[in-house]
This record gives sequence, structure tokens and C-alpha cells, in this order.
Amino acid sequence: MIGATGAQRSANGGRRPELAVLLWERALDPQKGTWSLPGGRLRDDEDLDTSAGRQLAEKVDVRELAHLEQLSVFSDPDRVPGPRRIASAYLGLVPLTAEPELPDDTAWHPVSALPRMSFDHGTVVEHARTRLAAKLSYTNIAFALAPATFTMSVLREIYCAALGYDVDTTNLQRVLNRRKVIVPTGDTAAPGRAGGRPAAVHRFTDSGLRVTDEFAALRPRV
Repeated sequence: MIGATGAQRSANGGRRPELAVLLWERALDPQKGTWSLPGGRLRDDEDLDTSAGRQLAEKVDVRELAHLEQLSVFSDPDRVPGPRRIASAYLGLVPLTAEPELPDDTAWHPVSALPRMSFDHGTVVEHARTRLAAKLSYTNIAFALAPATFTMSVLREIYCAALGYDVDTTNLQRVLNRRKVIVPTGDTAAPGRAGGRPAAVHRFTDSGLRVTDEFAALRPRV
């Protein structure tokens, strides 16, 4: 079972990012009409990581991920009807700018407003969001959700969407600078409609996961 989670633009046409999960609608029973995470059986000639990539490519045509990691094993004897099935779930991240060509039965759904989910897939999504929120505090994993370059206001919105609560832009920038997670590019963004001082553009220092402060925790604004 493969989970692909990314920061997507709001479905109402706004520019505010939101955390979304890629799901496909079941056309057959059991639980016809519910929404599932893409997944399938492990082949005899592949390991779990290889299977995860293959399932995403075959089922939902997602072939490039910014980050992929094993999430958890789900083994409740009654998790699906019929013969017992044990699922190894993965967390896969795609950046805000990614636009994979999705099959007709597949769509991004906000993690905060999931449709009627198949089996225990809603529980899997909640595990994925909890893992992502935790890693945002002590690693640089936001690189996998952000564009290649960004302003701090855009990065803050990505953090807010993934964490599920508000964070302060100035404090976020101070923390990420101290941990050497982001650096300025020397460019500035085009001014908005309200004018004002152009915002500095940043980028992540790394394109791979690393621990930045194993005891850190980002907290909501008070």
C-alpha cells in the first residue's frame, strides 16, 4: 500500500497551499465508490521499496518523488474482508509545483477533508500526516514539498498546511537559518499588488533528508 502526500494548491482556485493525498476511487466491490490509497501485491522478485515505486507508476502514473520512506505495517486481522492481508505503507512526498498526469479515477484530496475511505486507509493517512508533522520539526523534510526556490511566506504556508496549525514566519526563518536548512539565492520576488519591499528568495541547502535537531519541536503560535 503506497501513500503519496504532497502540498497542493487549494481546490477553490486560491494560492494557499494545502496538504493533500492522492487517492483512487474503487469501481468494484468490496466497498465500491470509496477512495483508496494506491497499492497492490508485492512481487516475488522485488523488495518493498521497488514495489512502492512500481505501484505508484502503474496505478496513478506518479513516477518521480522528492522523498519516499516506509511508514508502518498494518496487520489487523480484520482490516480487509476475505483472506488476511498485511499492508506495508509508505509515505511519498511530491513538491507543490508537481503536476503528474493522473488517471480519470484518481484525484488529490485535502488531508483535512478526506472522502469516504476504503478499509483502514483513513488510519494510514493519519499515520502519514503525523509522521510528516513530526519530521518537519527535527529534519529538513520540507524540501520535498517546496518549490526549488521560494519566499519565506510561501514556505511558511507549506509548513502550516503540513503541520495543521499556524507558525510564525520570522521564527521559522530564524530556526531554519540557524540549522543551515535554507539559504538566500540573492534574488527577490516580484512585488505583489499591494507593493512594498520585494521579498527575498530562498532555497534548501540539501535535496535529501537529514536530521537538523533531533530534540526540536515546532509549536503553534500563541
